[in-house]
Amino acid sequence: MKFLLTMHMNPEVWDGLTEQDKDDVMTGHGEFIRRIRESGEMISTQALGGPADSAVVRVTGGVPAVTDGPFVESKEFLAGFYLVECESRERACEVAAMIPDAKVEGLGIEVRPVVFFADARTESEFTG
Repeated sequence: MKFLLTMHMNPEVWDGLTEQDKDDVMTGHGEFIRRIRESGEMISTQALGGPADSAVVRVTGGVPAVTDGPFVESKEFLAGFYLVECESRERACEVAAMIPDAKVEGLGIEVRPVVFFADARTESEFTG
């Protein structure tokens, strides 16, 4: 089963870390990627830009409107994710605990099961 492991950034928490702590988190991602590639559980990962570079698109009456986003009032924002294939939710939680951000007080990893998946190559019930 596929799981999305999302990493939420809190700039106040991140800015409170030492440069060594930040380096440990960033280099820890390389080690994490190596480990879940070896286990065969890695599908993909992406790091995302910050809210200042984000936009929200809404279409009303056929007219698209693009505004600065995100709109959710929160200090935290979605900073990136890992898409993994694990045999169970328990294993996905174990994998999430290996992500360096999970060890930073004030940050955490959200584990969500994927209920629909499509990519450039995979056919689905919606794409034929």
